[in-house]
Amino acid sequence: MGDKHPSKKEEKVIEKYNKKGKISNEYYEAELAKLQAELVKLQYWIKAKGLRVVIIFEGRDAAGKGGMIKRLTEPLNPRGCRVVALEKPSDVERTQWYFQRYVAHLPAAGEIVIFDRSWYNRAGVERVMGFCTEDEYMEFLRSCPEFEKMLIRSGIILLKYWFSVSDEEQEKRFRDRATDPTKRWKLSPMDLESYDKWVEFSKAKDEMFKYTDTKQSPWYDVNADDKKKARLNCIAHILNLIPYEDVLPPPMELPPRKIVDNYIRPPREELNMVPEVY
Repeated sequence: MGDKHPSKKEEKVIEKYNKKGKISNEYYEAELAKLQAELVKLQYWIKAKGLRVVIIFEGRDAAGKGGMIKRLTEPLNPRGCRVVALEKPSDVERTQWYFQRYVAHLPAAGEIVIFDRSWYNRAGVERVMGFCTEDEYMEFLRSCPEFEKMLIRSGIILLKYWFSVSDEEQEKRFRDRATDPTKRWKLSPMDLESYDKWVEFSKAKDEMFKYTDTKQSPWYDVNADDKKKARLNCIAHILNLIPYEDVLPPPMELPPRKIVDNYIRPPREELNMVPEVY
């Protein structure tokens, strides 16, 4: 009869890659759930130990930074995890020390702050599009490593990720955004200008890395042509970089609900109920 035991349920084999050679949806969802469960443990540890964590996400337009941030933050308590995505500086902010408006958003004890673009705007968009002067740009390259050393010396855990995407994949994503009404808000005139300046942005990124990819504060490059693979790799990397222990509180037991005899709910007919279209 063989070695099989009909009474035992055979585990379903999940294919890791699909026919196109990309991470399969089923495998991706299973692995993401595992990693997100670990992220919750990490956040409890960060709060318990009073750690301060800053994670920077940079990269080309349509590289997948937004999707990465969404998967990173969705299982976490928003009271201890903030996403900072600053608009262009105001007239007053332009007169301030360049790093001043970013300092205001740094974490307190027990917090994670994620910068969806950061002070590196100066070395990227501002440099390529001519939004800063040559002197301002050179001063940034000189002062940024010193600024980050100060953050690290103060006890902040600083992680910097650059999402790399090929020109073919970026064009594919731009075309998808242009034709899909639900994604069109992601495509701005600035995106189209940056798309036309592929080489200029490449040179700016190389120059930025030359000055700011330091031993104390390194850049981590993420291959983002496969969005799902990039998300899994990046989350796993974050979990490996910050040592943590499982300090999850034990499961809570709900007590029996109290029965109140003198309360009667109003009938639904008297309420403005949302129509049940579905």
